[in-house]
Amino acid sequence: MERLTRAEEQVMHQLWNRGPSFVKDLLASMPKPRPAVTTVSTIVRILEEKGFVGHEAFGRSHRYHARVSKEAYGERSAKRLLKDYFADSPGKLLSAFIEREEIDANELDELLRLIKKQRAK
Repeated sequence: MERLTRAEEQVMHQLWNRGPSFVKDLLASMPKPRPAVTTVSTIVRILEEKGFVGHEAFGRSHRYHARVSKEAYGERSAKRLLKDYFADSPGKLLSAFIEREEIDANELDELLRLIKKQRAK
C-alpha cells in the first residue's frame, strides 16, 4: 500500500467520514480555505489510480467511495511509523509518549489493562 500525500489523506478522510460522495460534496465538507474543484477532482483520480478509491458512474458524474478502510490504512501507517522511527519497537514508541508526558493517567491505566490482557493469552 502506497503512502498518501497530505492532500490525498485529506480527501480520504472526507470519504471515510462521509461515505460515497461526489466531488462537489467532498469539497463542500472541507475546511476553509478550500482547494479548487479541479484540484479535488485530480486528487480523487490519483487516489483511484492508486487503488484507494472506486467510483460509480451516473451519466457524466461519478460518485466516489473508499476501497481501503480507514482502519487498514491506519494500521499500515502505524507499522510504517514503528519501522521508520522506532526500530520496529512498540515499546520505544510508547516510551517516547510517556517520557514527554503526552499520555495521561487514564490512558496509562488502559494500556496496562491491555498489556495484562495480552499476557494472559
